[in-house]
Amino acid sequence: MTGEDLTGRRVTVAGLGVSGISAARALVRAGARVTVVDGGDSPSHRARAEELAAEAVAARLGDGDTLPEGTELIVTSPGWPPDSALFAAAEAAEVPVWGDVELAWRLRGPDAAPWLAVTGTNGKTTTVRMLAAMLEAAGLRTAAVGNIGTPLIDVVLGEQPYDVLAVELSSYQLHWAPSVRAHSAAVLNLAPDHLDWHGSMAAYAADKGRVYEGNEVACVYNRADPATERLVRAADVVEGCRAVGFTLNSPGPSELGVVEGLLVDRAFVPDRRQQAEELAEVTDLEPAAPHNIANALAAAALARAYGVPPEAVREGLRSFRPDTHRIEWVADVDGVAYVDDSKATNTHATRASLAAYESIVWVAGGLAKGAEFDDLVTAAADRLRGVVLLGADRARIREALTRHAPDVPVVDLERTDTGAMAAAVGEAARLAHPGDTVLLAPACASMDMFTNYNRRGEAFADAVRALAADRTAEHR
Repeated sequence: MTGEDLTGRRVTVAGLGVSGISAARALVRAGARVTVVDGGDSPSHRARAEELAAEAVAARLGDGDTLPEGTELIVTSPGWPPDSALFAAAEAAEVPVWGDVELAWRLRGPDAAPWLAVTGTNGKTTTVRMLAAMLEAAGLRTAAVGNIGTPLIDVVLGEQPYDVLAVELSSYQLHWAPSVRAHSAAVLNLAPDHLDWHGSMAAYAADKGRVYEGNEVACVYNRADPATERLVRAADVVEGCRAVGFTLNSPGPSELGVVEGLLVDRAFVPDRRQQAEELAEVTDLEPAAPHNIANALAAAALARAYGVPPEAVREGLRSFRPDTHRIEWVADVDGVAYVDDSKATNTHATRASLAAYESIVWVAGGLAKGAEFDDLVTAAADRLRGVVLLGADRARIREALTRHAPDVPVVDLERTDTGAMAAAVGEAARLAHPGDTVLLAPACASMDMFTNYNRRGEAFADAVRALAADRTAEHR
């Protein structure tokens, strides 16, 4: 259903953040009577509430638990926990709950652009941006949207027409988006994450799997991650929709993969059993790390499902540059490469990052979010030249290192002040030898010491550049 009529309906918006404000304004334009609720009552909350008041939006601050009287629909921001008292009250009153993505889907017009959707534990943003680059190279009007950049509701209701949208969807967003039906979708991988929000790994996976529901052309899955294929098998799709795998190995029929340094397609060719189409070279990617190749294959599968020709896939990959703090080279100092992957905030992402380099001084630590590190350390042990640990839960990583890599030298930094990252880089430089990579891949969240992973990555890069300047001065 498109262009749903909300005229006169009493709608409560949960959350006064970016997506909540965007949803409230869209609802007002749709003719709804809107109240925003938020547990916060800071000066910034009050300033945002005053802005919305000028647009006929009521706001109730300091109470995010009580359902406003007469509410007929709740539209929630993505991070609002599903076990909150507000939703319990809504369930008791038989009031439906939509997320911001569901609202965008319901309000889009009859000629709205189809969605190519991407979810997964790691790699979503990179894959969506790669996909958008391929679509643009094919001459299509597109945008990378959803859990990235501009709120989806603003894009869907904006004046700019699009041919197709590359949509990143988080598990939070999918939880509250029962009606979304993508043209094609991909689940990149599944690993434990946000389990405090979802309640269990099964619930987390089920929410990720919603992205496949109603797919029209292709359900793209990761052959190396059987859980993603199981989600495809469980999905209710349009008749004729195909399962399309991607792999870092030679692809079988209905798969994309890698053959002798080439990205090849055996899914969207006339004879899948006998033919393969060259899409790009591995060297077209920057960086050409294994997980980045996997992201490129997933993006290519979605692009090919939409009819993008091979030359546009290659052109898109050649023009693509990853966002900052994602396997980002910072500098070479005395023959040692320094790489910022501050975005690696969980063990799954960090394992992929560590697999990209042969000899590593690993900088890690922060808020573990309940993670265990034994499997991660076991997989990386033979690549580790040394480890520098910092942050609140660094002891948990050190214990795993003691058990599984006892011969690897470890520096444990207790300090948590603003100079801690500079100290970490200095210790890493002391441990590193020419040919090594000093890799910031924390496997943890950043909020114990930094505002976010961006600030953490910036602190690392600043410290590396200062080290490079010092060494240059010494050599003069």
